[in-house]
Amino acid sequence: MQDWYQIPALILTTLLLPAFGRLYLRSRDTRTLLWFLAFCFAVVRMVLLYPLGIWDFTDATHPWQAAAGQSCGLLSSALILGSLSPLRLRLGKLRVLYVIPYITPMIAYAILVYGVFHGVPPRGPLYWIFPAIASVSLAVGFLWCCEKGSLPIWIGVLVCSVFGGFAFWVCLGRGLSRPLALAESGNHVIAALLVLFMFRRFSSGVIISFLGLLCLACPLLLTFPAISSSPYLALDLIRLIIMADVITALGLILLALENEIDLNRANREREHRARKEMEAYTRLALSRRRLEDFDRQGNEICQIIVENSRFAQAALILLQPSGFFQLTGAAGFDTATTKALDTLAARIPAYGFPAIGFSRPAVPGSQTLEVDLEPWLTPGDDLRGLKFTSALAIPMLGPESAEGALFLGQRHPCKTDAPLRHDDLLPLEMLAARLQAVRSQTSMLEKLIDSEKFAGVGQLASNVTQQLNNPLTVILGYASLLEDAPHLDEHARKGIDAILSEARHMRTTLQSLSQIYCSPVGPRTAVSVPDLLADLENLHRAEFLQRSIQFRLRVAPSIPRVLCHGQQLRQAVLHCLQFAMEAVENQGLGSERTVRLEASAEGNRVQIVVAHSGPAFHHPERAFDPYVPPTGGVDTSALGLSLCAAILRDNEGRASAVNLGHQGAAILLELQPA
Repeated sequence: MQDWYQIPALILTTLLLPAFGRLYLRSRDTRTLLWFLAFCFAVVRMVLLYPLGIWDFTDATHPWQAAAGQSCGLLSSALILGSLSPLRLRLGKLRVLYVIPYITPMIAYAILVYGVFHGVPPRGPLYWIFPAIASVSLAVGFLWCCEKGSLPIWIGVLVCSVFGGFAFWVCLGRGLSRPLALAESGNHVIAALLVLFMFRRFSSGVIISFLGLLCLACPLLLTFPAISSSPYLALDLIRLIIMADVITALGLILLALENEIDLNRANREREHRARKEMEAYTRLALSRRRLEDFDRQGNEICQIIVENSRFAQAALILLQPSGFFQLTGAAGFDTATTKALDTLAARIPAYGFPAIGFSRPAVPGSQTLEVDLEPWLTPGDDLRGLKFTSALAIPMLGPESAEGALFLGQRHPCKTDAPLRHDDLLPLEMLAARLQAVRSQTSMLEKLIDSEKFAGVGQLASNVTQQLNNPLTVILGYASLLEDAPHLDEHARKGIDAILSEARHMRTTLQSLSQIYCSPVGPRTAVSVPDLLADLENLHRAEFLQRSIQFRLRVAPSIPRVLCHGQQLRQAVLHCLQFAMEAVENQGLGSERTVRLEASAEGNRVQIVVAHSGPAFHHPERAFDPYVPPTGGVDTSALGLSLCAAILRDNEGRASAVNLGHQGAAILLELQPA
């Protein structure tokens, strides 16, 4: 029956297509593109299946046009359904959208029914092809509904069971064409429910889209004889179905506009939050005097992050001169987690963070990593019991390796539940870069100050040596003459011996002072660290035994040669060993008396460690200052450690002092490999 009501529906739906195209070009949203394609197929279906005067393919003489029209209708419903539920099915190593294996058998069903068999059910075994094809789509539909998505699983399974079971029953006893209408109706019902559960708002776009999709599902009612047998009721229902495309298109356009408005509002809020966050980080005053002062600000830095970012927990670990990471600040964690993180930081190798294979970007294009902490956890680690085995981390990358990291834990539940974006992490990444830059500048400034200090001390030492050498020579000469004089009583001889002893001690001190100022002569050579340390062990093992000191030597395999003056390096290590022996000798008789000499290669540096079990430094940063008063029970007022630092500086190395827990200390000598 000719019904000119179909022409306005076709025209209106066609006129709405440019609106979908414009929306997609503005937003580049995949869902909007799928809606645009869905209504393109809907328009093609109208053209092929609606009787439009002389353009009429609804008779039985055009089977393939009918098959194409039914296929376009199925594709249209599937595209809307897939846009609202883009879940994927795992097939081996591939992950395929559920909508593809779900709709493909339906299209094959329509082509066979209308194109091959011209709507007439075949007889014999060929008839069972259609129930088999329907079973495939029904099985994929059940799997799709069982996946966790926006729609509750029980609702999806219920709808799939009702429509799928009804269509399968109709396929077996009521004809082959009606199951396609039932399947398409089921798609639209699921899509209508998804609109409600996905967007969860009472807006015009949601309401019109929901009602339009329900109207598109009305062909289900035509399968009931009470409705199909009434001409007027059936005609009104058909007109409602025809106009449902227009209603649904209008609703989805409004829905896309509402989503765009919400997205713009969310972007403005995110920009405002990011601006406030950046302002808070900019107001943070970072110490640039010494590394120790910078590291003490760790808790303040983490507290500002917790107050201004999306994260409720933050921790800062920094690489120390000892070559190990240390937790310098934390906020938002309980005491047990903070202690466990402090212990964990010491186990992270200086050149092993982030661990390859245990980290990946938290957001594409972001420097923030999702780090698995399992490689550094020990059996029975407290962090496992606290369920803190992974975290987000922003590495603070130095020229050679990571020199620290900003760990981020749980997010604030009250701020927003939206997924993380690059914009959320960018202020924190800029803060981490600033922290790294300031800390590197502080370290360079500290080295420059030390270099200038040693240069000043060296020049002063040279001047003092020149001024004191001549009087000292006169004192030694006359004291030697008096020593050889006859008829000296015992009291006078003791006085002369004291003069000679102190004068010789002063000459030794002046010679040491002059060595601070003197630069090495000759080119540096490649020196084998294992051979040098083994030679020192052989020469001084007896001295350690005589002093009742336990000496341990550990050299890592495959240590490269270092570029330095060999004799100077030997002298530096000897000064450190002498200092360590004096430190442990001040211990009581029942205390541990151990000196350890170790060598290892870390990245592009070779590290020699001289550690002892004696008293710790009160101020490790001043251990290499010449003539510092005794600290921690160890006399550092001599020039040994100062000479050691000067030697390392002349050989483009670095010397540092660290404390080992509550007892013990170590001197670290770092040199460049040859």
